[in-house]
Amino acid sequence: MRKEQHHKGWNEIKTNDSWALFKIMGEFVNGFEKMSLIGPCVSIFGSARTKSDAKYYQLAIEIAKSIAEAGYGVITGGGPGIMEAGNKGAHIAGGTSVGLNIDLPFEQHDNPYIDSDKSLDFDYFFVRKVMFVKYSQGFVVMPGGFGTLDELFEAMTLIQTNKIEKFPIILVGTEFWEGLMDWVKDTMLKEGNISPKDLDLIKMADTKEEVVEIIDNFYKGHTHSPNF
Repeated sequence: MRKEQHHKGWNEIKTNDSWALFKIMGEFVNGFEKMSLIGPCVSIFGSARTKSDAKYYQLAIEIAKSIAEAGYGVITGGGPGIMEAGNKGAHIAGGTSVGLNIDLPFEQHDNPYIDSDKSLDFDYFFVRKVMFVKYSQGFVVMPGGFGTLDELFEAMTLIQTNKIEKFPIILVGTEFWEGLMDWVKDTMLKEGNISPKDLDLIKMADTKEEVVEIIDNFYKGHTHSPNF
């Protein structure tokens, strides 16, 4: 006879959730201990699906090289596509190359350009996102999908609500991002759902020189430190 599917009751779910707290704490502790040693870094986000011959892959390499040459490390999600390009650029320039990997059923796998002692693995997206925000001195956001947008809007929300200190958020690729930003201005701002000053949280760039200039100009008046 076919066994009836077992549905967990509230008490069983509560017990499992309580034990999960130890795994969550372990990811936080391991992340804090390793990330606190890396020094000032800039996170590069973008699609895992971007091919190595695509223009934004090549641009991400050049941006990461320039960031490393300017004295910053590079943090990525540790996977393929734009993440690989970011780590590759940092590696080529001899800079710090950090990968925050997430266990996913598809797309995600370690890229070979992460420093061997700076590759961290996470099961929980929210723990991983804390590491990005806490230890990044800026976000460089290349073209990507839902995950990229998630990181972008999370950072904007935290800065907008004063939960973290302001840091540079740079959208790379005017052609890709201008439609979204037009909607933000023409719909969100027009409807009063955001304030005009919220638009100042984002800068647009198309070259490696513009990216580094935005970051350097920001830190002429700010110190490097974890964000909370």
